[in-house]
Amino acid sequence: MSLLVVLALLAGPPVVLVLLVGPPVRGWPSTEQVRAWVQQPLTEQTLTAALTIGAWLLWLLLAYTVAIRVLTRLRTTAGWLRRLPLPTPLQATASGMAGAAVFGIATNTATTAPPQPSPPLAAGTPENSDGVSPINNDTTASDDGIHLTGGWLPDEVAGQVVAAAALVWLRRRRDYQPRPPDPHRREQLDAAGLPPTVAAVQAALADAPAPPVASEPSGSFADLVNALPVSGLGVSGPGALSIGRGLLVTAMLAGHHLRTRTLVTTRTTLTSLLGGGAQALARRLPQLTAVETIHDAARLVESALSPRIVLLLEEECDTHDVRDVADVAAMAGGRVVVLGGWPAGPTWQAAPTGHLHDPLRPEEPGLRLCVLDQVAATDLLAVIVHPDPAPPAPATPGPPPRHVVPPKARLPRQATRGEPHLRPGASNRRLRLRVLGEPTLLVDGEPLTIRRSAALQILVFLATSHPTGANTSQLADAIWPGVPRRSLTGRLYTTLSELRTAIRDASGLHVIEHTDDRYRLNPANVNVDLWQLQAAIHHAASAVTNTTAAWQAIVDAYPADLAAGRIWPWLDPIREATRRHVIDICAALADAEPDPGHSLAVLQAGLRIDPYNADLHARARRALTAHGDHEAATDLQGRYLRLLSEAGLDDEAPDSLPSRDSSATGVSRQ
Repeated sequence: MSLLVVLALLAGPPVVLVLLVGPPVRGWPSTEQVRAWVQQPLTEQTLTAALTIGAWLLWLLLAYTVAIRVLTRLRTTAGWLRRLPLPTPLQATASGMAGAAVFGIATNTATTAPPQPSPPLAAGTPENSDGVSPINNDTTASDDGIHLTGGWLPDEVAGQVVAAAALVWLRRRRDYQPRPPDPHRREQLDAAGLPPTVAAVQAALADAPAPPVASEPSGSFADLVNALPVSGLGVSGPGALSIGRGLLVTAMLAGHHLRTRTLVTTRTTLTSLLGGGAQALARRLPQLTAVETIHDAARLVESALSPRIVLLLEEECDTHDVRDVADVAAMAGGRVVVLGGWPAGPTWQAAPTGHLHDPLRPEEPGLRLCVLDQVAATDLLAVIVHPDPAPPAPATPGPPPRHVVPPKARLPRQATRGEPHLRPGASNRRLRLRVLGEPTLLVDGEPLTIRRSAALQILVFLATSHPTGANTSQLADAIWPGVPRRSLTGRLYTTLSELRTAIRDASGLHVIEHTDDRYRLNPANVNVDLWQLQAAIHHAASAVTNTTAAWQAIVDAYPADLAAGRIWPWLDPIREATRRHVIDICAALADAEPDPGHSLAVLQAGLRIDPYNADLHARARRALTAHGDHEAATDLQGRYLRLLSEAGLDDEAPDSLPSRDSSATGVSRQ
């Protein structure tokens, strides 16, 4: 139909104009005609000629537009055909033999059991070469890994990303220094959200069970190393650089858990993989060693600190040097991977999806490795780098920071529906939403079952964004980070509709308002514990007398962390900002308390709120020492060190703690 309409628009106007007026050009006007037109320009003949010329110009504009679109489509199609991968001679021969076998078999066929797939490896999944699928632009979790904008992650690597992100927030909690209470202050930069790719991985695994890699981070990486050829491997094809970034990130995450150097590469290779900021990033990655030349890499491999993977570019290698490096690395249990043709061994073809295929064994399933672009790789490395010693930039004013997503297409507005009819007696009912602790919506004291996890997220998100609310774009970016908005229209509106219907059927109340393309919780029908805590914080800030009681009311109104146990990526900055307000109050209460016993009790309450904070532990130890209880102070210090070790933070002692040998506490596992 579109083609018919375009053809009608192109052919119809010229035919009509030629039949009614005649051909567009009948020769140039004569001198008499020009003189007559100057003397009397507005005549029926001249007006008809002007309208005819305008009609022909409009038709020429339409024809030009159609021609440009057709040429653009042809150019795009030609580019796609040039990039279309063609089968190698061996694959073409094998396909021809398979086709001949299929057409030559008899009609009576025997049913055989399908072959069992090979077990998935650490950072890669064996895949049949016939099952290659392009990388999905959406962030989705499947049986074999996580598809996200910018690449693909195996489940084990995605689990390590989530564990490393959790460690970032634990480190921030440990290092936070309480400040004087101020509800209007701007949050520090270290409370900002994590990069978009990390948030997308967290969202994909938000409701999934904890992956086994969290307890055994070394096994999967060792399986990946052992799956590579001992003599070294060349990776060639359109996915070579993406696989190189995936290997880099996989090795860095494994080294972050194992606390050892896992990869060595040259500075040229690192710049090719990560771009201009690669060298500054490498200085903050203790698991990575970047050298100048392949000879430096060979000397490093021969040392006692031999890495598990050596990553090089083809341009930097020659047959003799790379063979020596590969032999030494193999003796130490490592592998050499060259991005490009391998001058001294096998070269496997790399697809953009991460699949590796050996051209000499096309019938065997190949590895599927992690693949990333520059932006995604840099985002994932950001959660394991050492803190930058440079002073942070000033924080931007505004509400507590939330996860920032690059601008995308705007979601269409949902039509505002009329107010629902309230059930008899509904005006006497009031809902209560608990978001401090396990999120729960209570109707007359009974919890309401909310089927969708996204619906529960929306409730908590709207509670934290009170009273301004959130528009459709903010909701989509928070609940489904990394997913294009064009694919979220139906998902978001379906979730909101089911949530509003479930609440209305259970209580008869209108809880979620929608005006001016913004969703808000109706404070007249729902009571939120977080709002009570925020009101107590503002009351304490304005209190002139009896400030101690106002501060104590804040501590009493904080039973647990915001949405405790949830790993929604948008939640961490708001959760940390709320916790810090309460920690500030505890420190201020302890400083203002003249009784050492009461001061210690307040500090112990603060430690129950945040047991990882080093400053609170230092204050509690000083209070115990001043009280004369040196044994309790020593026990408190020992329990704190064990807590840090169990969380994976025993490799970095805060300034308030004495230095210690990490080997004494053992290597913890996240």
